[in-house]
Amino acid sequence: MMPLTLVSIGEPNIIKKVGGRPEVKKHLEDMGFIAGGNVTVISALGGNVIVNVKESRVAISKEMAQKIMV
Repeated sequence: MMPLTLVSIGEPNIIKKVGGRPEVKKHLEDMGFIAGGNVTVISALGGNVIVNVKESRVAISKEMAQKIMV
């Protein structure tokens, strides 16, 4: 298991766990980051990442991406 920030670009992954404080976890889950879901990193710039999750593209900060384990 590793954080989303270490994943190779373009490689599909399955979310194993979403961590963080309850409000951060809920925010990520509301955006589609749920355990068992698919996620693919589209690009990374300065640690921030753009991902495909639930058929949508979402930009998240490095801090948020580190709470998503794949």
